[in-house]
Parts: sequence; structure tokens; C-alpha cells
Amino acid sequence: MVKYLIGAALFATLCLPRAAFAQAAAPPAAPASYQPNDYSDGHSWLCRPDLPRGASACDIDNTTTVVSASGDVQRETWRANPKAPIDCFYVYPTVSTDTTPNSDMTADPAERNVVRQQFARFGSACRPFAPLYRQVTLAGLRRSLAPGGGGTHFERGVQYDDVRDAWNYYLQHDNHGRGVVLVAHSQGSFIVAELIRQEIDGKPIQSRMVSAILMGTSLAVPKGKDVGGAFQHVPLCHSASQTGCVITFASFRSTAPPPANTLFGKVAGADLVAACTNPAALGGGSGTLHAYLSKDGTSIVGNTPPKPWVTPERPVETPFVSVPGLLTAQCATNEHANYLEVTVHGDPSDPRTDDIVGDLNGANGQPQANWGLHLVDANLAMGNLVEIVGQQAKAYRRR
Repeated sequence: MVKYLIGAALFATLCLPRAAFAQAAAPPAAPASYQPNDYSDGHSWLCRPDLPRGASACDIDNTTTVVSASGDVQRETWRANPKAPIDCFYVYPTVSTDTTPNSDMTADPAERNVVRQQFARFGSACRPFAPLYRQVTLAGLRRSLAPGGGGTHFERGVQYDDVRDAWNYYLQHDNHGRGVVLVAHSQGSFIVAELIRQEIDGKPIQSRMVSAILMGTSLAVPKGKDVGGAFQHVPLCHSASQTGCVITFASFRSTAPPPANTLFGKVAGADLVAACTNPAALGGGSGTLHAYLSKDGTSIVGNTPPKPWVTPERPVETPFVSVPGLLTAQCATNEHANYLEVTVHGDPSDPRTDDIVGDLNGANGQPQANWGLHLVDANLAMGNLVEIVGQQAKAYRRR
């Protein structure tokens, strides 16, 4: 496996109750020598539709091997749509392997890999924009959460300032009145949620927000309602034809629901709960997940080699694998959290694999239950989300 990917053991050292992220002190102010990034420079972006061919991290092969329950194998091609009617603006999660507290502005393999896993496929439904930003690194996160480290507040500091500046540059130079979907995961979702609060919610620009897809986070809403809490004018999405709304979830296996120390699915406040919108069934209930899984088990950090996708084993030559009918999801609640419950419908009598990988494993090799399926949140629902964005684009244009 490529050596740049951080092992799960390192990531597991960052396990801390989610409330600690929200309540920790903000990082110190930027030094006097701080300089904003130049987002007119193409090197400050991972993806832009006007980057030279091959320079964009979104210019990848998304070809997929579709493995049916019967063992039949088919090849699914993919292509971007340069004439897509709307845009997507993506903020990636904590992946930087830089040793400094905040990352530099160089697109390392870790940043390019997370685009491959979480964002490039949206290019069939929207023009892709993904800025580089000086995120809190894996090393910086570990230091800040250690005793005496002061805590981490993703919503403040250079990481937020960079994303805000990139967003404003995009609006001023690239948007031209087009609708836009905001896509983010984990650290990126914390930052984009704050961006919506500060720059979009209740402001004229909100009319251009087709939707926001905030994965791997805990977004507060009042009990029994779909607006309020985190946002005052942005409701939860209930259908693919609804626009100006938010899709948010954190996924856990049905066989390993959130424990008391879960990192996701709970928020502070007696009258608030963590929102869950099921991308497989926005109207409610259970639905089939249209997952796009890495053929070799690569996730946003680390990899766990999967079992053979089909028996007798056949070589998989595409970057991604789809397993129709294997995975379903529904929003669920236990005594600890609201979450997206993912059920794996493995059948030992058929030739297809009976399980998936994607759990974060600790130093003992056992899954860390409080993380759930965080590493593959986006992969699990990628097909559903791309389809939703396509339908929302049509609904937005009809407004």
C-alpha cells in the first residue's frame, strides 16, 4: 500500500467526545506575518474546471466494476459533464500528513486521494471547485487534543479563513449567478457549517445555494423540527426536488450502533438533536445505498484490504467497485445518538462478498465503535448523492 496514507492506529489516537471539538478553545490568532492565499492562482485549487487537463485532482478514472449478487461482473464507465448547469464547492476532511499544526498549500497524495474518494464523481452533475486550504493536520489535531494542547476549534483560525476566502473568490470570479452545492466531510463539514452561518444563512446569496451536503458531522436541529439550531433559514432536505436545504449524516453499522462515547450523532442542548437525512431515502424510511467503494479498501486515511469481491475470485481492474443491493440505510436513534444505520445484507449462499471494509481500527486491530463508518461516509452514499444533486439541479433551474 502507498506509504503516504496514515495508519488507522494513528487516527484512533484522536478519539475524543465530539463535544470537545465544539467547546475547545479557539487557536491563537494568526501571526502578524500571516498572508492570505492567492486563489487567483490555479495552484491554490485541487479542482477547477479551467485547470489544464491532468492538473485537476478531479481528472481521474472513475470506472467501476459492478458486482451483482449472482456473481455477474460488469464494467461501468463514467465521464464528467463540463456543461453541467450548476457548480459544486468541496471542502475535504482531515487528511494532511504534513508534520506542522496546519498544512501547507501543496497538493500532496493525501489531498488528491480524498478528492478521488469523496468528490471527483460529482463532476458528472456539477462543475467541480475544491480549494486547497491550510487545514488542521492529523499531527496538529493529535497535538491539540493531548493534555495541555488547548483543544481544536475547526470553525476558527487559518483553516476557516482560507475556505471563506476561496468561497468569496469563487463567488466573485466563477459563479456568475449559477446554483452551487456545498459538499464537505468531517473537518470540512465543521468549516462549511460555519461558512453557511456567517456568509449564507439568511443572506441574498442563499438563493444560489442548491443544497449543502455535510457528512461525518453532528448538525444540531430542535427536536421534531428541520430548521433552527445550527441554521436559522436552511432546513433539512426531505426530497431530491427540494433545494436550499441540507443533507447531513454520520454512518454506523447496524451491528455496531453508536456507543456512549460516540464522536458523532449527538449535540449539546436539552432541546436539540443531531440531524440525520438518509441519502438513500430523503423522504424517510429505509433505502438502498448506491456505494462506490475503493477496489483495494483505500479510504480517506489508510486502507484495509477487502475480501475477494466475488468467488471464484476475479481480478478487479477498475478503481472502484459497486455492489447493488448489498447495503441499505435508514436514520435511527439509540440512547446515545441519531445516526445513519447501515445494514450489510451479505448472503453466504451467493458468490458475492458478504461484507465491506471501512471501519477505523485501533492499535489492537479491533474497530473503534465510536467512529462508526466515518472513513467511508462518502463512499457509501456516493451514487445516491450524485443522483440527488442531478435532480436538485433540475429543480433549481425550474424555480
